[in-house]
Amino acid sequence: MGYNLGQLKVLVVDDNEQMRDLLKTLLEVVGITRIRLAADARIGWEMLKNFNPDLLITDWNMPPTNGIDFVKRVRSDKESPNPYLPVILLTAYTERYRVEEARDAGVSEFLAKPISAKSLFDRINAIVEDRRSFVVTPTYFGPDRRRAADPEYVGPERRTRVEP
Repeated sequence: MGYNLGQLKVLVVDDNEQMRDLLKTLLEVVGITRIRLAADARIGWEMLKNFNPDLLITDWNMPPTNGIDFVKRVRSDKESPNPYLPVILLTAYTERYRVEEARDAGVSEFLAKPISAKSLFDRINAIVEDRRSFVVTPTYFGPDRRRAADPEYVGPERRTRVEP
């Protein structure tokens, strides 16, 4: 990755202190120093409103509110400061239905635990390199869930794209 990521502001929301510390260290390795850490979604929501990050990294399982509900709130709450915020969801749950649930909640990138520096940076690179358009349908708002566009599709389910 040949980017200067030093200007990025990153919010990490995870109930596990060791994971927060690991993520902070890995982010600092590539020059990201404007990092805020939150132990749960309630604290993360307040930080989101006050810190205005460029990237959110959140865990899936962090009671009392899980990461999926947190992402849905970021995407749909009227008080959300940035519903277009790129989101990386961390989880040890990697079953296909869970990946699809995360995608359908509006997650930008999915990152399976245990994480590595390479896997984290690959997800950040994917967000920087391929800023997917946002899609609005009656049941979904978030980054285009498809990785490849089908220019031939013209059916009734054609999506409306919204640029952030």
